[in-house]
Amino acid sequence: MLEELRSEIDKLEIKIQENLEVIKIDEKQERLRELEALQQSPDSWQNQGKLTEINKEQKKIAGQLKPWLKIRNTIADIKTLYEMSVEEKDFSQEKEIRDTLSKTNQEFEKLELVNLFRDETDFNNTFLNIHPGAGGTESCDWAVILYRMYIRWIERRGFDYEVLNFEAGEEAGLKSAALLVKGDYAHGFLKSETGVHRLVRISPFDANKRRHTSFCSVYCMPEIDDSIEVDINPSDLRIDTYRSSGAGGQHVNKTDSAVRITHLPTNIVVACQTERSQHQNKENAFKMLRARLYEHYKAEHDAMVKSKAAEKKKIEWGSQIRSYVFQPYTMVKDHRTNCEIGNIQDVMDGNIDQLIMEYLKKFRK
Repeated sequence: MLEELRSEIDKLEIKIQENLEVIKIDEKQERLRELEALQQSPDSWQNQGKLTEINKEQKKIAGQLKPWLKIRNTIADIKTLYEMSVEEKDFSQEKEIRDTLSKTNQEFEKLELVNLFRDETDFNNTFLNIHPGAGGTESCDWAVILYRMYIRWIERRGFDYEVLNFEAGEEAGLKSAALLVKGDYAHGFLKSETGVHRLVRISPFDANKRRHTSFCSVYCMPEIDDSIEVDINPSDLRIDTYRSSGAGGQHVNKTDSAVRITHLPTNIVVACQTERSQHQNKENAFKMLRARLYEHYKAEHDAMVKSKAAEKKKIEWGSQIRSYVFQPYTMVKDHRTNCEIGNIQDVMDGNIDQLIMEYLKKFRK
């Protein structure tokens, strides 16, 4: 039993070391030292914009390294305790060693998931857009169900979110929705959701209780900070203002506070209407536009990210990435990974981590 325990400790130690090499821990620690020196530089304090970027990079790298350094120290402590127990022939600590090793393994699995993120924007916040497709009222209702599913996932993950746009459907559900999801690796996680989502169920809008198929498009794009340049020519833009269609008090409904921006060369359209101020809505719309253009131009030069351009696909049969079947059986299936989950209600309550993890593992670069 003790030899088996030693083997488990050694295996975990090797896997931790392999992941430390993958994240280039020595290079990152050296970069942290450089950033700390820059933080103390008088030039940085005189340039607040530069200092903000330094602090942001320092926080990002430190956030990546801290949990790995902690787990490396933990496995070293476990190994030391084991060796002391063997040397002194005192095996009363075996249960404690096993329990600590088990917890460390669980923590390692979580950290290993983060190592699946490779894109420069994976750490960023993300814009999540939902649009109903073929299916009319059915699809509008399906869109609001997906909207709730993502809200619950966001809350489960401990992320924050901001509703940037929400247009209610004429009879039910929604016609369009946009969220800004805030949290470490928000885009890294949610990029797996980009694509067409298909629903099969007995329609609550059909008096004959027939089975219907509905489609929605989900599109995730990273929030782009100032460190990434995206050229936008003002002459390429058409900016429209209009009255908010949603509830929000007299000011929202009686003034042209909502903003829609169209990028004419690409025909990309973004909109924001949830803020009371037209200026705030315009600012948020420009953030979304920068993110959309970043993805657009990146896709033109990198065939690997073409799968992200879900809004260009027809939102109908044959283009879905995932199916959610309520009738005649219950199952969620991701067609990219063949991952299947029978407890569909659990998925609708926001438990989509298994689907996300299978995607990240399969499409790891």
